[in-house]
Amino acid sequence: MVPGWFTEGGDGREFRLLGTRCGACSAVHFPREDAFCRNPACAGGELAEVPLSRRGRVWSYTAGRYRPPAPYVSGPGAEWEPYTVVAVELEAERMVVLGQAVPGVTVADLSVGTEVEVVPGTLSEDAETVWTTWYWRPVEEER
Repeated sequence: MVPGWFTEGGDGREFRLLGTRCGACSAVHFPREDAFCRNPACAGGELAEVPLSRRGRVWSYTAGRYRPPAPYVSGPGAEWEPYTVVAVELEAERMVVLGQAVPGVTVADLSVGTEVEVVPGTLSEDAETVWTTWYWRPVEEER
């Protein structure tokens, strides 16, 4: 949806959120920051793009049961479908990133500490454009 916030591999396995890391203090930022370090204790300004962890653990979650107001894009005549919002603490960075759960995952499917992974998804599309976003999907236990 926003250029430079994520990258895609052809099959989704290389899909990653992209952040920036300050060269002076090593603070990691998401969404990316290209002008200055957001760390108030740092005067550094050299920022490098870094791929963020693909996995993390649910920090918090809630259900979105109403149609948000503008500038949210949604057909006013379309039937509203609730969605699940998930705050995820990334595995390596220990920062919390907000996003939607994959369609079909509800608050009943989650708990604090559930392991999730970032995957590509389609936010919206029309005849000319597909708006891609990221979703959080619970990780199935390996057997």
